[in-house]
Amino acid sequence: MRKYGTEIKWGIIFSMATLIWLYFEKTMGWHDELIAQQLIYTNLFAIVAIVIYVLALKEKRKKDFGGRMSWKQGFISGIIISIVVAVLTPLTQYIGSLWIAPNLFTNLINYKVETGQMTQEVARNYFNLKSYMVQGTFGALTMGVVTSAIVALFLKKQ
Repeated sequence: MRKYGTEIKWGIIFSMATLIWLYFEKTMGWHDELIAQQLIYTNLFAIVAIVIYVLALKEKRKKDFGGRMSWKQGFISGIIISIVVAVLTPLTQYIGSLWIAPNLFTNLINYKVETGQMTQEVARNYFNLKSYMVQGTFGALTMGVVTSAIVALFLKKQ
């Protein structure tokens, strides 16, 4: 486990950043009166995610690889971070939906139905805790792998 301490640390940091972002969205009004913007602005978290991966892989290169890191080493470290994030995602989603944004799913369902973008049934099937746990877990893995590959390419140092 000690071998992967940096990755575990940054996976936890990423998960905490996700909760902080969710709180930020709520305070901006994107979960209620400005719900239409939430579906757009939530994507800005990608910037935060990339910064976290850059900082994580820089630390990994400096502390664990003695200042040198191949693309493969960076990529594997990024994948491990992604796995940690994916494992924590159901808990993060649970905390977020229970304490930070308990009305988010209801508001998203109502918005999508009222604007004619989805039927009630489709919206309920998509915007719920179980669905977001699954989407978030697979999203963490897929986006994490892609981000890891790109960030490792820029941070490799022989």
